[in-house]
Amino acid sequence: MFQSCSRLLYVQLNGPQIYGLLVDLQFLLSGAAELPDYINFRTGKSHFKLINMIKLKSIGAVLILPVIFAANFAFEILQDMDNTLTDKEKKEGWVLLFDGKSVNGWRGYKNIPTDGWEVINGEIHCKETGVQKRADLITVDAYDNFELSIDWKVSKANNSGVIWRVSEDYGASFESGPEYQLIDDNGYADKLEDWQKSGADYAMYTPSKLMAKGPGEYNKTVIRVKDSHVSYWLNGEKVVEYDLWTDDWKKRKANSKWKDARGYGMNKKGHIALQDHGGGVWFKNIKLKKI
Repeated sequence: MFQSCSRLLYVQLNGPQIYGLLVDLQFLLSGAAELPDYINFRTGKSHFKLINMIKLKSIGAVLILPVIFAANFAFEILQDMDNTLTDKEKKEGWVLLFDGKSVNGWRGYKNIPTDGWEVINGEIHCKETGVQKRADLITVDAYDNFELSIDWKVSKANNSGVIWRVSEDYGASFESGPEYQLIDDNGYADKLEDWQKSGADYAMYTPSKLMAKGPGEYNKTVIRVKDSHVSYWLNGEKVVEYDLWTDDWKKRKANSKWKDARGYGMNKKGHIALQDHGGGVWFKNIKLKKI
């Protein structure tokens, strides 16, 4: 089996016994954006490791890896670790908004105390049960022009959103900030309109493609905002693009659920919010670059 995603290339070979393995790096990395730093060997559920975290110096060679073990052998090529920045990203001006250990740099919307969020296994998790006080989680800092990259997943039938340029002048974050929708497109209890599906600018712009993965699988979202120009990306595809405050935007707002929300979409700077819509959503690899 060969599977490629933004951070992981994964190969699994099944057989009674394998005595040698030829790894062609050019083939394995054909879908990778960058040369990975490490190759990590695993043997399924076993803790037995023949080779662990070998630093790769070049590409194009064929590795001959002598291995002797039973069925279900797997190895991973890790391009980088979660909740970290590469040297390239640091040079480009990216900063981490989540360190993988705490919610430092975040707080409840309007400073509302909340027990709905936890950090576990390097992820920010919005809990579904056992919550007494819910509130959106927002950045302490405010941003005007930025590129935001964030990985997220939802559990079955749940939804959330990433809301940006949020002010705290209203009862909820979505009354001021546009929302990038995150949802279980196929498993949600109610019938969804296109403007409610993953990657939509909620209630305003529908995604050009449905690119979200199923419940429990991580997606990568990119939101780019420069002055009035906005673009949304989902799993490598641009799905929404528009300009704020144009005649078209004003018409859409007037015909949407935001028609009476005076401050909706009007801020030129604001917080970024992770929406608590009842829980069942996880976030990691939250990074931002000012533009």
